[in-house]
Amino acid sequence: MRTFIQVLILDFLLVLTHTTLAQKQPSLSVIDSKIKGINIYGKPVDNQTRCQHWHSALDIIAIKFNCCEKYYPCFSCHSETADHKPSVWPKEEFSEKAILCGVCGTELGIQEYFDSENTCPNCNSKFNPGCSNHYHLYFETEDQDIGDVESSKTRTNGEAAQKPMKEISCLLF
Repeated sequence: MRTFIQVLILDFLLVLTHTTLAQKQPSLSVIDSKIKGINIYGKPVDNQTRCQHWHSALDIIAIKFNCCEKYYPCFSCHSETADHKPSVWPKEEFSEKAILCGVCGTELGIQEYFDSENTCPNCNSKFNPGCSNHYHLYFETEDQDIGDVESSKTRTNGEAAQKPMKEISCLLF
C-alpha cells in the first residue's frame, strides 16, 4: 500500500511539474537596440526590432508612438514600459514618418507603410502582414474615431475601460 501511495504522489508531482513548465513561456533577453542611431524602446530582443511579444522572421518594424514620439516594437512593449497611455495617429498625420524598418533603418510615413504591400520600399524585406490586425491600436481607422476604440480587447474585468479622447487603454494582444 505504501508503494502505491508513493507512486501516486510521484505521478502527481510529475504531472504538476509538467503542467507548470508547459504554461511558462520562454523569456527572451531584452537588449538595448538602436537602428541607424534611433533608439528602440520597450522589450527588443534583437537589432531588427523583434521583441519579447513578437519575434518571427517578419516582425521587423518598430512604430513611433504619437504620444511620445518614441519607437517601440509593439503596443505591449509600450504598455509595459512607458509611463503614460498611448494615443493613435490621426488620419491627418498619416504623412508623418512613424514606421521604422528593422533591417535597413528606413523610416516610412504611415500612408507609405499602408501602401507598401508589407515590403520595405528600400531593402525589399518582408513585413508581417498580420500587423494589419492591430492597426486600430496605432492609427485612426475607418470604423473608429480617435477616442472610440472599442473591442473585446479593451475590456478589463468585464467592464469597458476608460478611454479619454485620443487615448486608448493599455492592452495585451
